[in-house]
Amino acid sequence: MSAQKYDTIVVGAGLVGLSVAYHLKQNNPDSKILLIEKENTVAQHQSGHNSGVIHSGIYYKPGSLKAKNCITGYHSIIEFAQEYGIPYDICGKIIVATSDAERPKLNDIYERGIQNGLTDLKRLHSLDEIREYEPHVAGVEAIHVPQTGIIDYPAMAAALLRLFQQYGGDAAFGEQVVKIKSEKDTVHVETTKNTYTAASLVSCGGLFSDRVANLTEKENDLRIIPFRGEYYKLREEKEYLVRNLIYPVPDPSFPFLGVHFTRMIEGGIEAGPNAVLAFKREGYTFSDFNFKDTQDTFSWPGFWKIAAKYGKTGLGEMYRSLSKAAFTRALQKLMPEVQEHDLVPGGAGVRAQACDRNGNLIDDFDILNRHNIIHVRNAPSPAATSSLAIGQYICDQLVGNKATV
Repeated sequence: MSAQKYDTIVVGAGLVGLSVAYHLKQNNPDSKILLIEKENTVAQHQSGHNSGVIHSGIYYKPGSLKAKNCITGYHSIIEFAQEYGIPYDICGKIIVATSDAERPKLNDIYERGIQNGLTDLKRLHSLDEIREYEPHVAGVEAIHVPQTGIIDYPAMAAALLRLFQQYGGDAAFGEQVVKIKSEKDTVHVETTKNTYTAASLVSCGGLFSDRVANLTEKENDLRIIPFRGEYYKLREEKEYLVRNLIYPVPDPSFPFLGVHFTRMIEGGIEAGPNAVLAFKREGYTFSDFNFKDTQDTFSWPGFWKIAAKYGKTGLGEMYRSLSKAAFTRALQKLMPEVQEHDLVPGGAGVRAQACDRNGNLIDDFDILNRHNIIHVRNAPSPAATSSLAIGQYICDQLVGNKATV
């Protein structure tokens, strides 16, 4: 049986992969595009297991791929939501310094926001000013970020798939890519069910992005280290404690934003997440374990350098995973009124965090361009917010590749 032929194959039906496939068909309706996904539907992992926040771009290094694509993606996602009826709300958030020691870091975040073009940021210099926005918060200073919002990302993913297929795109679900071979201007792809060929390939493998990249990259210098983020929810009678979104000042040396409070688009208040090393890349509970995933983590030289650098922080995160009382104490820094009995178990997600051999957690998006093969190797938060911008960016890269042949 001969292989089915396409112009471009996109691997992965999370928001980034869906965006790439959608933009390829939108930009060139006559092109033959195939989307391959190992699950039976879209957004089954990072895209469907996040807190549903539309990020403003305030945190990211000016000029980085995260900053550029988050700002562009922010506007694109709102336009998309308005056009296709995706539930969203630009409700704003506050970032709170809970001690004088955090004031300089808070100021750095404010300055980054200004450099990234955010307008109408407001400094809140006292507890009284903070409580005009969130009456139950404790803090010494804060920033109000009016651009931040919440959205139904699974609904957005479903809309992208629907539009892609309406434009004539093909989707193959329940197929895992096991082999990729490039010959001149043709890419051969073998899955667990079929074989395909295409002129180009884009992989957006999320939690398995390194393994997909390794199918073509003999000297892949990155590995995915999975971190599980666990959430609690506020009991319904305590939801009044939170109006919108409340974030702490993040540790600038650690690529996570800390436990926070998020009003969800479907209703309710989420509290979390922590950041715990996961022993399975798609493991959403503490007991989930996969031997190969764990072996891949522990055999990577960069992991042990991370452990040496962040070991104390990591142990604290694991303790909070096992101790509801410890999790509650972390939340009480922002909101003293919250008590342990106010929290009920919520969901969990696993963040695909790329790490190099030297133990550096890759902060920016990493998009590896090899002529007719592009691998998205690192796309953690704010990838969901940035997804429409990343999709167009990758389409432009493919066009540029063809122009240089």
